[in-house]
Amino acid sequence: MDTNKTNLEIPSAYIILVVDDEKRMVRFIRLNLEQDGFNVIAAHDGAGALEQVRTQLPDLILLDVMMPDMSGFEVLRKIREVNTVPVIMLTAKGEEEDRIHGLELGADDYVTKPFSPRELVSRVKAVLRRTKTFQEEQVDIVEVDSRFRIDFSRREVWVEGEKVDLRPTEYRLLYHLVKNAGWVNTHEQLLTKVWGFEYRDEPHYVRLYVNYLRKKLEENPSDPKYILTERGVGYRFIDYNRDQEEKKQDTAK
Repeated sequence: MDTNKTNLEIPSAYIILVVDDEKRMVRFIRLNLEQDGFNVIAAHDGAGALEQVRTQLPDLILLDVMMPDMSGFEVLRKIREVNTVPVIMLTAKGEEEDRIHGLELGADDYVTKPFSPRELVSRVKAVLRRTKTFQEEQVDIVEVDSRFRIDFSRREVWVEGEKVDLRPTEYRLLYHLVKNAGWVNTHEQLLTKVWGFEYRDEPHYVRLYVNYLRKKLEENPSDPKYILTERGVGYRFIDYNRDQEEKKQDTAK
């Protein structure tokens, strides 16, 4: 059995939007994804991509960075204003700034050109798999402390009474940290849970997104009290349940 299909038993149910102004590249991607059973639609510019997102509701978008009129970054920014659909950026080899900028805008992953058909399909399946698994998990409301509240059922995070906007990947990372509050999550565990098994050897993803979360959630990101670093191992979310129990016991004395 193909392990990549374990949680994607009916790939034809997934619509993949390919956005690239190079028609030859679109044909190449379409051929390989359709051979694996995916339904592929295409757009060759930013305006067309936004229209496809609005009318076709794709399950995932492959978005090229370098396009005329409207760059892939601008398209992604407009998509994220209204939609959390997973996005994989297609970037030129060696353009690290492009990759980081795309992740900061809310991309779920990137693939560097030139890429092999196997790598592309693997990345698409990994992103779809983790999105599907995350959506199916049961969640609830968490009161971390008086200033920090999470409503997982509504996908809302509140800090000091203000709603904090999190990108989809930031939200998934926070969920897995909070779900295991008080326990150390290794880099490999977080990579596997949040990004997929294929990413277990890329710890820079975790460091980058932990920094994003700290800037949005912590009073002092350089001296965090919620997401703690376990040097050389991974990260641990504060054990808020134990802290709350200790406060109750102190009050009762």
